[in-house]
Amino acid sequence: MRSLTTVDEIEALIGRAPAPVLMKQISALDEGCQAVLARSPVAAFGYRDADATSTTTFVGGRPGFARMLSPTRITFPIPPAACGPVSLFFLLPGVGEVLRVNGSVTTDAVEGLVIGVEEAFVHCAQAVLRSRLWQPPGPAEPVPEVSGDGPLSRPGVAAFLAAAPFLALSTWAGDRGSDTSPRGDQGSVARILDGRTLLIADRKGNKRADALHNLMHDDRISLAALVPGRTDVLHLRGRGAVTTDPVLLQTLELRGSPPQAALLVDVEHGALTTSTTVIDARLWSPAAHVRQGEAPDLMMLATEHLAANTAPRFVLTAVRVIPGLDRLLRRVMNRAYRSGLRKEGYADGALREVRVTEVRRETPNVVTVALEDGHPFDFRPGQFFTLVAEVAGRPVRRAYSASSAPGATRLEVTVKRIDNGVFSTYVHRKLRVGDRLAVRGPSGTFHPQSPAEIVLVAAGSGVTPMMSMIRTRLAGPDHGRIALLYSSRDETEIIFRAELDRLAGDHPDRLAVTHVLTRRDGRIDAAGIRHWVAGLEPSPDAHYYVCGPEALADNVRTVLSELGVPGARVHSERFHSRPDTVTTEPQKLTVTENGRLAGTTVVAPGQTLLDAGLAAGLPMPYSCTAGGCGACTVHLTDGAVTPTEPDGTVLACMTCPLSAVTVDIRR
Repeated sequence: MRSLTTVDEIEALIGRAPAPVLMKQISALDEGCQAVLARSPVAAFGYRDADATSTTTFVGGRPGFARMLSPTRITFPIPPAACGPVSLFFLLPGVGEVLRVNGSVTTDAVEGLVIGVEEAFVHCAQAVLRSRLWQPPGPAEPVPEVSGDGPLSRPGVAAFLAAAPFLALSTWAGDRGSDTSPRGDQGSVARILDGRTLLIADRKGNKRADALHNLMHDDRISLAALVPGRTDVLHLRGRGAVTTDPVLLQTLELRGSPPQAALLVDVEHGALTTSTTVIDARLWSPAAHVRQGEAPDLMMLATEHLAANTAPRFVLTAVRVIPGLDRLLRRVMNRAYRSGLRKEGYADGALREVRVTEVRRETPNVVTVALEDGHPFDFRPGQFFTLVAEVAGRPVRRAYSASSAPGATRLEVTVKRIDNGVFSTYVHRKLRVGDRLAVRGPSGTFHPQSPAEIVLVAAGSGVTPMMSMIRTRLAGPDHGRIALLYSSRDETEIIFRAELDRLAGDHPDRLAVTHVLTRRDGRIDAAGIRHWVAGLEPSPDAHYYVCGPEALADNVRTVLSELGVPGARVHSERFHSRPDTVTTEPQKLTVTENGRLAGTTVVAPGQTLLDAGLAAGLPMPYSCTAGGCGACTVHLTDGAVTPTEPDGTVLACMTCPLSAVTVDIRR
């Protein structure tokens, strides 16, 4: 095991923090910090008691819970056991950056326990962005089998950590101070090695490395983990070490990029408890997220702190009054964040350029496209990717399920040609080996989440996510049977026919495939589904997956409900349809961000708001572009579109204007 044991070794690996980073630190809270405290409903708080037992928890519950008594003194309901050096970071829901505050607990005759502030600074947004903390929760990592006894083998702990992308981590340097900092990662932020050992990636940042430096003086550590959408918190404490062991770092790779180091935590205590702070703070409610103007832009606040420490007073005054400086700085930093995440191997939220290495015909109307960029494609079998290509001089985006198994350096998507379909026609007629596309993803929650038996029902190209599930299951341990009911028009249109026949022959005890040819047998109806399921005699814990026309999905759900299958074990993949009613005239699109003008463009006939906005370089939010994730939701403030949601919002990737429109992006 390669471990770092001295500060010199840490700095040799990571380097020293640049002077501008250190100069953003202030020794007393200013008006900007006070405004952040007034809007923040929750903070991560690291403290020790008189016996030096470490605890990290979340405190607060409502905006303004922490009161600033003076620039160097704050108070809130501090745990009575807290003493000595403490540290916090304040969260603003919906915002990436956090405000970190370090100090010590003192006693005031009137206020009770008070924190004497010694330093404060803005922490960059990388941890929150990596974890997608404020976005709808994605699929959890598979729950690992935990070997050995220990706090991590207790009920619920492994499942919680598999779903937890974010945590607060507290360390101390003896009596010289404390540090509580955010950690976030794609998927699970902490990997369980055994019943008492955690591994946490330390990816590249601003080189402050406070936690790593502290561990060189005192190896006692504590942390608190969050799962978006849940109101419980996992509290852990133990002893930590910094490792550069290549075998361990390899397990934390993203697209072939390992972290620079990792924290190896020997967990001595763990507790999973419901948090009234998280409940009261409404952390996961979009309505509680901070809107522009409700609190200082934290990156602008960091700039002010830097100016205050490095320049005459009049320079700070000038920084505060330069028109548009905050918006310009925000755009520059957002680009820098995205660039940094891409270099680290994060694919979610960023386009990934790939090369076409094969175009393979499956049926007269279906082809499989193989894509590669030299790095593995990590996803869950059943998830989809958004493909982006330039067609007729403009980018076109469409979502397709992966048909290959995850983990390989080759991603396969299977595309059915649609009459008048812009993207599918391009793929079938013009796409060649050597061409380049871009992909975004993975997205979607349509994938097996347990090793139980799976029962699959598909029609036409709906078999593509099922093929990924089948290939993945048969390549791994024998967890449970797979049964597929597959409807095609005739034998010539059975996608993956030869491979399905081969796999069923090679694994007769694991895979059963039943074909229905509608030209010969008619469409699958409720009676046919009921008869097929009854013949399978599926296990009581089987999960059912259906992908095809809505009528088929409805029939499957109805039949399974009548057979007593709980709705939670029935899963279907559906995407919103693009609108049929569109105007034949170009329409003006005005985009605002929290009420401020972001720009205007013209939407061509048949073009969506998202496609037009992105083509014009407007800051449109999006992810899957298939109407499945909701990331592109914007608020319609003027004009007419099709379609519109009941609450006045629209999915920009599915929406076309019927008149000049204005939409607002609320961040």
